[in-house]
Amino acid sequence: MTNNNSTIKILFFGDLVGKPGRFAVRDFLQAAKQLNNYAETSHSTFTIANVENASHGFGLTEKNYKELSEYGIDCMTSGNHIFDKKEIFNYIETADKLIRPFNYPDGTIGSGSRIFELSDKTKIAVISVLGRVFMNPVESPWTYVAKEIKRLKEITPIVIVDFHAEATAEKICFGKFCSELGVSAFFGTHTHVQTADDQIINNMAYITDAGFCGAQDSVIGMDYKSSLNRFTTAIPERYEVAESNVVQINAVEVDIDSTNGHAKAIKRIFLLEDNKEKENEN
Repeated sequence: MTNNNSTIKILFFGDLVGKPGRFAVRDFLQAAKQLNNYAETSHSTFTIANVENASHGFGLTEKNYKELSEYGIDCMTSGNHIFDKKEIFNYIETADKLIRPFNYPDGTIGSGSRIFELSDKTKIAVISVLGRVFMNPVESPWTYVAKEIKRLKEITPIVIVDFHAEATAEKICFGKFCSELGVSAFFGTHTHVQTADDQIINNMAYITDAGFCGAQDSVIGMDYKSSLNRFTTAIPERYEVAESNVVQINAVEVDIDSTNGHAKAIKRIFLLEDNKEKENEN
């Protein structure tokens, strides 16, 4: 990866699923700090995580929001489950690292985009966006979000998009659309399966889905038996976060030129870690 004074390193974690996902990211960041993995660019490393499944698989509690902040997450994007924990209505307006999807209807509580300023005064804009194919109806990202990207580009050349969507074709098409608007990095989320199409399109870092962080022996982070019952009986059953001795970490690392917002490099991260010693932690 390229390292120089004009390079901003973005570390993006795919959907965190429950306690296994939160702890996996915590341990990854602690280990990286101890090993000085980001020593050369520590002043310009910006960490983002999708947290809509972080609290027992659905939504985000205020306690977990604060914990993730302490772990070193600079920005938290989300998706269609972000309002599942009703307590979010009590704290979302003061949670200055949290972003709900931008294309919810006007008047929805919370912020759909934010601008973050690093210690060297570099500004990074982040937008969380929901897709519409096979998803609950929301405002069109094609017009609604395009205007916001253009507005943010007038403030900073670095614009990051988390597109939380189901359909692969919609992600690919919207990604190309964002690249034409000058977006610096585009991370697809929601399907929890990391794709192998990381690339740079029109100076924008792109991946269809960043994957997820959580129990490896699972169905996209959830317990196999409860998932099987839902598929085989068609009877609604509560999904439970899977427990596993092995956790997986899916992330994407991107280098961006802070002078023009162009992506210079992108790399997928897929790690499996033994979780036995941590499984009894609260």
